[in-house]
Amino acid sequence: MSTENPAAAPATPTAAVPQDFIRQIVRDDLASGKHHVVHTRFPPEPNGYLHIGHAKAICLSFGIAGEFKGWCNLRLDDTNPGKEDPEFVEGIKDDVRWLGFDWHSLRHASDYFEVFYRSALKLIEDGVAYVDDLTAEEMREYRGTLTAPGRHSPYRERSVEDNLDLFRRMRAGEFADGSKTLRAKIDMSAGNINLRDPAIYRIRKVTHQNTGDAWPIYPMYDYAHCLSDAMEGITHSLCTLEFEDHRPLYDWFVDKVDLPNHPELWQSVVAAGLEAKPAKPRQIEFSRLNLSYCITSKRKLAQLVSEGHVDGWDDPRMNTLRGLRRRGFTPAGLRLLIERVGVSKQNSVIDYAILENCVREDLDATAARRMAVLDPLKLVLTNLPEGHEESLTFANHPKDESFGTRQVPFAREVWIEREDFAELPPKGFHRLKPDGEVRLRGVGIVKCEQVIKDDDGNVTELRGTLDPETRHGLPGADRKVKGTIHWVSAVHAVATEVRLYDRQFTVAAPDSEEDGKSWLDHVNPDAKRVVQAWLEPAAARVEPEQRFQFERLGYFVADRVDHRAAAPVFNRTVTLRDVWAKPAGA
Repeated sequence: MSTENPAAAPATPTAAVPQDFIRQIVRDDLASGKHHVVHTRFPPEPNGYLHIGHAKAICLSFGIAGEFKGWCNLRLDDTNPGKEDPEFVEGIKDDVRWLGFDWHSLRHASDYFEVFYRSALKLIEDGVAYVDDLTAEEMREYRGTLTAPGRHSPYRERSVEDNLDLFRRMRAGEFADGSKTLRAKIDMSAGNINLRDPAIYRIRKVTHQNTGDAWPIYPMYDYAHCLSDAMEGITHSLCTLEFEDHRPLYDWFVDKVDLPNHPELWQSVVAAGLEAKPAKPRQIEFSRLNLSYCITSKRKLAQLVSEGHVDGWDDPRMNTLRGLRRRGFTPAGLRLLIERVGVSKQNSVIDYAILENCVREDLDATAARRMAVLDPLKLVLTNLPEGHEESLTFANHPKDESFGTRQVPFAREVWIEREDFAELPPKGFHRLKPDGEVRLRGVGIVKCEQVIKDDDGNVTELRGTLDPETRHGLPGADRKVKGTIHWVSAVHAVATEVRLYDRQFTVAAPDSEEDGKSWLDHVNPDAKRVVQAWLEPAAARVEPEQRFQFERLGYFVADRVDHRAAAPVFNRTVTLRDVWAKPAGA
């Protein structure tokens, strides 16, 4: 897919012009004439779904390209067949678009397999690459340690002719998996272990999802990644801090292959749609997005799925982007988080509450209001006639008239939240109690006059009266009472499945082993609770992924998979306030 103009996500209403060290580098490069246009890329491996940590990389790479009127490619790093899946490719594309971005060109590392191979032949011819017969275990032994230098492989001084012959035979599929490896000849005594003759190619006779069985050898990430950047004309290659130690190797491969001065190496992919001329990209590292109460290991996320701790990659308990989307988190809320976290070289852990607050801030402005009751207790207004029904006008948003109004049915019998009644109220309780009064939202003041219980002493029904002088628009409507509660008409309410989601883990650092427990021991058993709730009709007759604030309860979204108008399903996105915050002085 290609777009003439890169589509950057719209700025949030509170956004200022971003200022950080990466953008300053870009500004300096443009001002000095080093570059005249900015080219970036987002290069995920399609071996899983994207998670919250990827959101920062997406927003940064696509955002910078858009800000400086350049473009950003989406490139799938598909150099590891067997662990990659076309399902993940489609998921990645969908997630990037959902976040609000579009790519200039969709590329795959496999588009360049022939170029990688020919570039490796050049490295052999230049005497800086050789075929090694050491096993993977032997290579680790020869590599040395952080305090001890490595040793040269006994195969390091093979002749150029022998290396060319062996590598071509590797390409032809003559050798077994793992029996030979092409390595760069750099420095086995280097303090940076990444420079101790790293592997360039390994033998893997595995069918590739794009190239089939055409290749029995596959390039290593450090080799393929930098050359892909160079071929696509990427000017600024943005990645997280764990790749900082790989930057010397990144530059070594780019310099030794020298694509800009050897067009014969890359001209075979011009026909595949490459538009930019090869360049020498600059790798720049930034701190990754680490959130408390989260894990971002693809292996562990996959384990949660495979062991049934969640209901799939899009389970709203998961911090995958598709899970967050299904839970009702908004792209604008995630972009606001990335903006507020900023870009730095310092790794830190961001409180999950900051993400929730960003989502609340966006939903407060964009979500219409509705009424729902999650734990119903019936209230009968005995001074209204049997069969009484009427329609009341409610604003869809208290702060924005453009949302318009809706009609809400009201009847003699209503559902209220069970927690809004207390037979023995604690000090400071301002809701309904025996002989107490409370304002019924948009209706008037009601008084509880009778409490009905079952044989076990459980409250099953309340009976009270509505003060007709306090109805909306009448002089008595201004009479003061301390509490206001919401409700839904018991006659008109729609039965709805509501899934109450919460943080996936019970501790801020589930990966920590300081307490001697496994990370799985910290899975929150209450991260999902399912209740049957009652909704006003206007809340049920909506399309999947429509978001609301259920008044006094939180923000909810119609489930994008299971919701039907005839059988509504809503997910709680986030509560109205941070229920995880520690009380003052705690």
